[in-house]
Amino acid sequence: MPLVEFPVRTVPARITVAGLSLRHATSEDVPFLLELYRSFRADELAPVPWPPERKLAFLDQQFLFQHRHYMATFADADYLVAEAESQPIGRVYLDWNKDRWLIVDIGFLPQWRRQGLGTRLIAAIQQQAALAAATAISLHVEQHNFRAQALYYRLGFRAVENGPSHVRMEWPCRNHAEAGDL
Repeated sequence: MPLVEFPVRTVPARITVAGLSLRHATSEDVPFLLELYRSFRADELAPVPWPPERKLAFLDQQFLFQHRHYMATFADADYLVAEAESQPIGRVYLDWNKDRWLIVDIGFLPQWRRQGLGTRLIAAIQQQAALAAATAISLHVEQHNFRAQALYYRLGFRAVENGPSHVRMEWPCRNHAEAGDL
């Protein structure tokens, strides 16, 4: 795998979440992030009749393409690794340097899913966005990822655009902050 770089960040992550610690990703995190990415795509590739080594090579390539796209498109974003008990278990990539925050990517290893971590992490992002006077948080979720969509709806996000592969969802910070929902 070619060298994968992350922006050097010296300030701590801006959000805190009970049961998780968040830190900026470094190139030393690439093996974990690759494992995590593979877990995101495992179900999608399960029916593909390729040998395992070909699937891994494909996923490695896709991870690299995604990473390069994120670095080029969201150069100022924070690329955070979520840890529990000093072990990496997930990632959240946030572009929060503008008035409208974007959750670029979020996810956990399979054994850490469905434990409320995503709910707590997104709620912490919502609280921080409202405190920072952002106008909205947006994200994109795959059309067929109904479990994630249900989570986002439960947390107050609304679909604002249906694309061919993804739904863009948004949470209006000011509406919730003014209503005291936080």
